[in-house]
Amino acid sequence: MDKTAEPASARGRLVFFEEADALRALGERLGDSFDAAVEAILACRGRVVLTGMGKHGIVARKIAATFASTGTPAFFMHPAEGAHGDLGMIDPADLILAVSNSGNTAEVLGCIPFFKRNHNAIIAMTGNPRSELARHADIVLDIAVSREVCPLNLAPTTSTTAAMAMGDALAVVLLERRGFAADDFALRHPSGTLGRRLLLRVGDLVRSDRNPVITEDRSFEEAMTEITRSQMGAVSIVGANGCLVGILTDGDLRRIFQREATQANRSVADVLNRPVSEIMTRNPIHTVPDMLAAKALSLMEDGPRKIFVLPVLDEQRRPIGMIHLHDLIGAGV
Repeated sequence: MDKTAEPASARGRLVFFEEADALRALGERLGDSFDAAVEAILACRGRVVLTGMGKHGIVARKIAATFASTGTPAFFMHPAEGAHGDLGMIDPADLILAVSNSGNTAEVLGCIPFFKRNHNAIIAMTGNPRSELARHADIVLDIAVSREVCPLNLAPTTSTTAAMAMGDALAVVLLERRGFAADDFALRHPSGTLGRRLLLRVGDLVRSDRNPVITEDRSFEEAMTEITRSQMGAVSIVGANGCLVGILTDGDLRRIFQREATQANRSVADVLNRPVSEIMTRNPIHTVPDMLAAKALSLMEDGPRKIFVLPVLDEQRRPIGMIHLHDLIGAGV
């Protein structure tokens, strides 16, 4: 059949299916050599050094990045640069993971004598278990595929997918063996969304100069004045001991005036002069400096009514600041 005559999506679908079949066959072949590779990496007292050329070199670089972000210290060394001095980066305690589909890549093989003299353990990830690279390796991970999905059977396609999947399989098993948790991942990704959600705390965002507070014996008018002055959209209300007893928000102001407007014989002055203790929201939802910013965001968004601001309390329940919804969103939580 003329491949150009069929819909692009139909041909693309076949690519997915063919590569999936190749990965399934690769997974079924996993055995003792994979076990040995995992144990060797866990026992490594140095770093895992990934190396490879061309498309498989790009895959090796990705595997190194995945290892490093999931608890296995690793880096990529370009084999051609290695032959021009970068081999000096490698310590005898390091382990080599060389990726080459043919197993006969000249630049990779050119580094083998150094690895041997440096007493580095070598894991070969190759599609040719009888290759020169496999012959020199201590452990061989077979990533052979029956053919490339490329119709010419030339462009590295299925073979690079297989190498990538083998790297992912190693990384996942290693992180599980190390007891690597989400917090560990976040520590290595402080600028990423996950890092911010798992590391950023309310105390990192709250500012002490944004802390509108009045005592409960003050008037409604004084509470309005403080809300306007602070531009935080709310005011914390404290008792004589300085501990939080209530809150008044912009939304409360609107609801109070709407309600009071229906009351007969009630003037605006009467409303403004009322003690704030009579109209505040008691026992409001609040947060503390050690709370994850993501948890504070959840408190604001997951209740029956969206909250835009939370008082931040110290250990004695005294307000030390306020956190606004916009602060959390602006921080990328």
